[in-house]
Amino acid sequence: MSADIQNFAVANLRRRPETAEVAGFVLGFDPTTTSSYINFATPLPGIRPTRGDIAALVAAFHGRGLVPRLEFAPDAAPEVAPALRRAGFGTEATQEYLVRRPGGLVAPEGPLALTPGTDEEYAAVDAALCEAFGGEDAPSPEGAARLRRTQETGGAIRYVAGPGAGGAGCAGAGICSPVAEGTAELAGIGTRPECRGRGVAAAVTAALTRAAFEAGAASAWLESSGDGSRRVYERLGYRAAGTRLYMTLA
Repeated sequence: MSADIQNFAVANLRRRPETAEVAGFVLGFDPTTTSSYINFATPLPGIRPTRGDIAALVAAFHGRGLVPRLEFAPDAAPEVAPALRRAGFGTEATQEYLVRRPGGLVAPEGPLALTPGTDEEYAAVDAALCEAFGGEDAPSPEGAARLRRTQETGGAIRYVAGPGAGGAGCAGAGICSPVAEGTAELAGIGTRPECRGRGVAAAVTAALTRAAFEAGAASAWLESSGDGSRRVYERLGYRAAGTRLYMTLA
């Protein structure tokens, strides 16, 4: 499965507004933000990067004033991580990913997951996700526009209504990528702190999974960030299948 996940990562990153390919690495950029969670690279499966290849990769990021950062499935490109470490990259995180196949999906009891349609709803989703993930990013018109672009280009955004902070109207939400290489990624599934424990994440995850399969995906996958989220995903039929590695040059 790691090769499928990595092939997806390459295809999905090539959807960024601006892309480049440097020494076997695909780089994806969004000029509306400098966030390293949006501007990053991933290797083509099986590459064997040299010291010069890594130097060229780093130069491509620095030329844009960005921090060099990568996300990838290490089993699909086993020589990449050691080469990055030799060049001074550190491991930001190692995340387990879980995969689900079509069939047998039953909507959990609890709140209803909705699809945003108005600018106000996309802004509410953006604000909710920023708060859910500890304020790593601030809500912005650009963030809301990225969510709308995902929905309008074959992906899916689902949210659960709720008062939220300041009456924003969103308790929690999540994102499903457009299908690529037969699979789709669920990401950014988050709930406002005051709305947790009410089935929001389960409702959003089930709705996004259904959207992925309705769009033709042969599988859907997501990353587990802790025991609580993993239990939610496993109850919906997701099963552990491998790991993904995040590496950054400080």
